[in-house]
Amino acid sequence: MFRRRESVPFSFVAEADRFRSNVTPPPRPRSTVSERAGSVLVGLAVVGGLVGALLLGLPALAPEKSPAHSQQTEAAHAR
Repeated sequence: MFRRRESVPFSFVAEADRFRSNVTPPPRPRSTVSERAGSVLVGLAVVGGLVGALLLGLPALAPEKSPAHSQQTEAAHAR
């Protein structure tokens, strides 16, 4: 059967991985002082939350100290 060959319209698809644009994107706009201050405050809030969680969680993670004498109930004394 006769196969129709696409000559030009889709030839760029095969070369797409080799194509490099010579157009540079515009530079990113510089952040303002208020944007920087906001990002610093958000960072401090995150770090403060992690430190607070660590400080509140450490007593729960500490190994339990066993008392010097064990407590016994009255039923144990009757035996």
